[in-house]
Parts: sequence; structure tokens; C-alpha cells
Amino acid sequence: MIDDLDLGFDELERGEKGRHRRGAVRKRNGKGGGRGKTFFALLMAFVLLGGIGGGAYVGFDRIRNYFVTPDFPGPGSGEVLVQVRAGDTLTDMGNTLYDAGVVKSTKAFIEAADANSRSKNIQVASYKLRKEMKAADAVTMMLDPKNRVVNGVTIPEGTISLNVYAILSKETKIPVADFKAAAKDPAKLGVPDYWFKRDDGKKVTKSIEGFLYPATYEIPPKATAQQILSMMVQKFLEVTEGMDLVDKVQKERNISPYEALITASIAQAESVDPKDFPKVSRVVYNRVYAGKIGCNCLGIDSGINYWLRLQGKDPKDSDKLLKTEINDPNNPYNTHDVAGLPITPISNPGEDALKGAMEPADGPWIYFMTVDKKGTMGYGSNDADFKKLNKQMCDNGVLTKENCR
Repeated sequence: MIDDLDLGFDELERGEKGRHRRGAVRKRNGKGGGRGKTFFALLMAFVLLGGIGGGAYVGFDRIRNYFVTPDFPGPGSGEVLVQVRAGDTLTDMGNTLYDAGVVKSTKAFIEAADANSRSKNIQVASYKLRKEMKAADAVTMMLDPKNRVVNGVTIPEGTISLNVYAILSKETKIPVADFKAAAKDPAKLGVPDYWFKRDDGKKVTKSIEGFLYPATYEIPPKATAQQILSMMVQKFLEVTEGMDLVDKVQKERNISPYEALITASIAQAESVDPKDFPKVSRVVYNRVYAGKIGCNCLGIDSGINYWLRLQGKDPKDSDKLLKTEINDPNNPYNTHDVAGLPITPISNPGEDALKGAMEPADGPWIYFMTVDKKGTMGYGSNDADFKKLNKQMCDNGVLTKENCR
């Protein structure tokens, strides 16, 4: 009987495990109706205490903890690093602090957080705290920006994977080679298999390109290349799930999600202004799926430049590309001579580009061109429109004189 009581009190000190929503603590195991058992346990404890003499204090301390939430008196000592992850509830945070020896019980942290109206401002980050802290003090420290370990890395929209690795390597000192190695198997980074399906008859080429979502990330200390890339993939999945992209493009566009992702990557690479993403996406769909041009070829130069970057070469303006580069038969991203979409995405698109591919603008356009040096886009649906757009490019100095003859 004493062993059973000991186990019950030990569990109380750990605090309740499970999901907690602010202001509502669930009973252990999700069950109610524990008053009878509580009374019986209390009664037995007092009976036993009456007969154990010198052990009375220890028993009384355990009984007191049943009614008083276990908490350290503080102020704590030393230093410990704890991490709050995206989606963590108060219970998750409390469990992390308990496991790290910061608080005496998860429940103490939950109660302290509920008592502090600012606790909702605790952010996803790593925090420098002390061991054996009073729970209320731990909450206060987590609300103080000085205790946050900031290692924020921003990945701009449209950054290709090779440049993502370079940015991450510079910030974390992890070799680029480690990121390249981790990226070889997208499945290990969390990309679900259903993303690598195509309905356009082309063979699937599995690549991490497109799945490294552009955002600002708090990189945990000692994180590996695989963990960091997995974090980015998880963010991509969260964003696309929130948009319901997978279901919508299959039902409304009649294409696979991977084809929509490739289209979004093209719109991101070709456009400066987000307002152009839906129109560029429409041009892609008109050329590839609607049969509005003879060969169903995209004819985009961003695909050529993506291939040049993969080869370690610098990208070129359209009027500087050589014919041998434009029509290179060995270039798997040649969209001038090969029908359909490229074999993989050509950039990592942001949310606006993804939305543009999911909800393209209505229009008959089969051409888009950058008509001035500000990045203004022009659209056309026939040869006459093409000539007008080309003239605008010449008039605004976008094309060289040699290409305007």
C-alpha cells in the first residue's frame, strides 16, 4: 500500500502530461470521478502515518504536495538552455522545463503561466534559464527578450536550394556539403510521397527544390543540417495545408500538387511584383495544358538560368544567352525545345506564388515579358501582342540594340 501511495505522489510531482489549453487543466488520464479514491488514499495515508513514527514528516510532506503544487522556492542556479517549439502548448512547455530541471512540476509552470496574462506572448525560441527556479520566475524570464537565444536566419522568396545552403552555412557554420548530403533524400526530410506524383505523363524527378519554404527561422543550437532542412519542409507543409493547396489544385485545376509547385516556382522566378503571380501562372497553364501554342513549350529563360546555377555558373539576362545555351539538348530544364513543365521546381516559392498557381487569373495570355527595368510585366495572346511587347522592351532599354533590329 505504501508503494502504491509513493507512486501516486511521484506522478503528482512530475505534473500532468498531455495537451493543455490555457485555463483548463485536464485530469490525469482524462478521467474524472477521483474524489472517492482521493479520500481513500488520504485516509490510508493518515492511518499509516500514525504507525510509522519517525517517517511521519516524510509522509506529511508527500500529502501536502497532493494539495499544494510542487514548486521550487527559487531563485535557481547555473544555466540551462530550453527550447519552445512551434505548436507547443503550456503543458508541452512545462514538460520541457521539468525534464530540464528548471521547474519542480509541470503543473507549477501551467499555473504560473495562467496567472500571468502576458504568458501568451512566449515565443518559439530557445531560452537561457536556471535550474530549480520558481515557476513564476521561469515564466517571467521567458517573457524577457534578453533571455532569448536569437539565431534567426531569413531565406528570401525565390531562393534556389544551393543558395539556401550557402545562407544557412554562413549563419550556422555547418558545411554546405552537409546540407547537400541531407537534401539528397527529400523523404527523410519529411516530404510526403504524394507530392512526388505527376499527371502530365512526365517521369518524376525527386528534388528538395520547392520544399525549402522561404521564411525567418530560429535555428536551435547544435541543430544538424538535416534538422534545419526538415524544419523548412515542415513549414512548407504547414503553409500548403493551411491553403488546402493539395485538394484544390487536384479538384479545380486537374493537375497534381507537384505540377502546381513547379508552376509557382516559375512565377516566383519570373516576376518581381506578387500581383503578377496569378497571371504568369495562367500563361504557364495556357501554354502547357490548354493547347494554345503548337509545341506546348514554355520557352522560359529562368529554366536555363536555373541549370546554369546548378552547374556553378552565373545566370544571364535573356538577351545575353547564347543559342547553344537556349537550345542545349543536354539541359534537363530546356523548355524551349521540350514540351511541358520542367522536371522539378526552379526556385523555392513563397505563399503568394503558391496562391497564384492555385488560383490563376482568367485570361487568354500565352506571353509574358518584363517590359521595363522596374520589372513591369506585359501580357499577350497573339503574335501582334508579342511584337508590341517586344517594342516596349526595346524602347525601355530592356533589350540591347542588337536584339531590337
